[in-house]
Amino acid sequence: MCNKRLSTGTIAYIRRTRYRQRVKKAALKQKAEAVCSRLMAEYGTHVSSRRLPAIDELVMTILSQHTNDVNMLRAFRGLQENYESWEEVLETSEEELGEVIRASGMYRIKAKRIQATLQEIQNRVGDLDLSLLESMSDREAMSWLTSLYGVGPKTAAIVLLFSLGRPVLPVDTHVWRVTKRLGLVDEGVSREKAQVLLQELIDASCIPSLNSNLVKHGREVCKAQNPQCASCFLDSLCDFYRESM
Repeated sequence: MCNKRLSTGTIAYIRRTRYRQRVKKAALKQKAEAVCSRLMAEYGTHVSSRRLPAIDELVMTILSQHTNDVNMLRAFRGLQENYESWEEVLETSEEELGEVIRASGMYRIKAKRIQATLQEIQNRVGDLDLSLLESMSDREAMSWLTSLYGVGPKTAAIVLLFSLGRPVLPVDTHVWRVTKRLGLVDEGVSREKAQVLLQELIDASCIPSLNSNLVKHGREVCKAQNPQCASCFLDSLCDFYRESM
């Protein structure tokens, strides 16, 4: 079977396309660096001081889904007060566990998810412990965590960032909205895809504080409704601001 040669015009088109892609990526990296610098200048470089064991962070993140931090912490304290180990959490009835974590909302679903996740860890590792993640690369650890029942990319990234100090960016609704408005990711990009793209785009030194800074900015300035564009210190870098003005 003979391979057909590409025409000169096709080759030129491919080269132009690749060149434009490289130029665009370089420009986005430059913008991302400027965004990081301004966010750190405004909000600081604080990273959560919470450094729980990875399995604790994993359960806490499951509890945090579709609720606020206050209710999540109330539910997690309930676990600590009622059970001495994750083995006890796994062995209790789903109904009892649901009542203990009721404050987190959707408690029946979360009870089932927590026990299913703990059981899967027990089956794979032989113990309720995630210290094996420490010897994995970021990519390997993300893959291992997201293969667990009910664990998505955001949850896995939170565990890696806050428990292991890895430069992995969790993309929640605020991070997703702000980065789309800035033009760092395209409007139609999903949260899962945005996490991959931003991870490639943003320097690792910026990532530890970036999640909390973008969340703060999304809550206080770049709100879902009525964003405060007139007082935003990122306005000159923002596609949404430029287009709306």
